[in-house]
Amino acid sequence: MKRDTLCVKETADEPSRPVNVPAYFSSTYHLDDEAYDRIETGEGRRSYVYSRWRNPTVAALENKMAKLENGESAIATASGMAAIASLMLSFLGEGDELVTSRELYGGTFSFIEKELRSLGIGIRYVDCTSPDDVAAAITDDTGLLFFESVTNPLLRVVDIPELASIAHDHGLPLVVDATFASPINQQPLRLGADVVVHSTSKYIGGHSDLIGGIIVASEETCDDIWGTMTRYGGCLDPHPAFLLLRSLKTLHLRMAAHNGNAMALARSLENHEKVEQVWYPGLPSHPQHSLAKQILEGYGGMITFRITGGDRDGIRFMRSLNVASEAASLGGVETLVSMPFNTSHSYLTGEERAAIGILPGTIRLSVGVEHIDDLKEDIMQALDAM
Repeated sequence: MKRDTLCVKETADEPSRPVNVPAYFSSTYHLDDEAYDRIETGEGRRSYVYSRWRNPTVAALENKMAKLENGESAIATASGMAAIASLMLSFLGEGDELVTSRELYGGTFSFIEKELRSLGIGIRYVDCTSPDDVAAAITDDTGLLFFESVTNPLLRVVDIPELASIAHDHGLPLVVDATFASPINQQPLRLGADVVVHSTSKYIGGHSDLIGGIIVASEETCDDIWGTMTRYGGCLDPHPAFLLLRSLKTLHLRMAAHNGNAMALARSLENHEKVEQVWYPGLPSHPQHSLAKQILEGYGGMITFRITGGDRDGIRFMRSLNVASEAASLGGVETLVSMPFNTSHSYLTGEERAAIGILPGTIRLSVGVEHIDDLKEDIMQALDAM
């Protein structure tokens, strides 16, 4: 099936043959000899014993996400951070090193700095757009390479095929956080990555009404990560799993609208006199535009731009908006606007933000699916009002 059809199609393993997979609100299940055998042989993940291990609604979501990402298996988690924590703790232990970038979601960076370091895991930060820099950072202690495919917030595009080649030459796994791309705009496993992770709170959920995460990889890799996830208790509840199954049915339609609206807005912003710089992979001015054309099927709904002035001017701009809402997070049907200095990257000092290119006046825009004319008018009137 094509991806659009995979998004929509559901099959419920029920005698009543419902069109939609129901939400199974049960923490435990009747046991039989087959279940006992699977528990005894370490196959509890494949049997319905306890919903921290497996739930029918959650399993349906995992199966659909594995298909959309061209993977063998998937693990749904309670949040994007539960997914990232589970996989990192599965791959890394005391004495190992992680090769990654400072251009990460704030929660990921905080987990790396506060949790991984406390466990005796070393961190090597590199320029994610330089394969040579990545290769030079690998040592005998390296256990994992982790990168965002489109970085937060400056939307740098990572060369997944090249980094996968480097990782595999050293016998190492490459994990890619593709939250900003979604499975519609990019499938990292097809490009050579070993594991792909998403915060399903964002585009996959798409309505700013749930928290969740997903990991997609080989069956063997997911078995290992599943063990870590269940021990730390990061399982997904069946209610958000049900909502995610609902949301997936329109993911391809929503992403088309996000992609189109963001491209139109990025072009308008680039031509505005009060905008100093625009980062959007679909613009020819983007440093990795040529790479983006090769490895992205759509450029996404995220735009980052810097206005003339500073952070106070950025706040005044956001407070002048009528259609867009000043709020954290991204990927919903509504347009959201925020500033990295006091949200996603508030954990960095001003000097540290400047070192990776986040200067005063930098604004992150999650473009929704409203009518493009209304969005343009709203953004332009707020800029003109500065």
